[in-house]
Amino acid sequence: MTVPSGQCCAPIAREPLGEADAAELATLLKAVADPVRLRLLSMIGSHAGGEACVCDLTGTFDLTAPTISHHLKVLRTAGLIDGERRGTWVYYRIIPETVNRLGALFTPLTESAPRPAPQPAAGRTELELLPA
Repeated sequence: MTVPSGQCCAPIAREPLGEADAAELATLLKAVADPVRLRLLSMIGSHAGGEACVCDLTGTFDLTAPTISHHLKVLRTAGLIDGERRGTWVYYRIIPETVNRLGALFTPLTESAPRPAPQPAAGRTELELLPA
């Protein structure tokens, strides 16, 4: 799924996703659907210098080091982060292109043309609430 630069609309709101794009994006969404992994991704991305040592990440959670390693592996396998071993520690950094794909997926529409008001589903009626 490639979004040309200058496009204002999120892919999900502009056109239906193809099967391959949906499968690829679902993998990314599954990777960040866990609160620990989402926090890890946020901690890595917001860390000074844009990368974080695993030693900076483990103390934040009440989890064992192998559990943190598992979560980091899921993020790495999904292509959201990359790591580099330096001595005994691994330093992680986000992969901006992949993380940006997630952000672009849900970017709100900014078109100047107004969107039509949603219509009630067939067989349902809209109720208008009147002020008390």
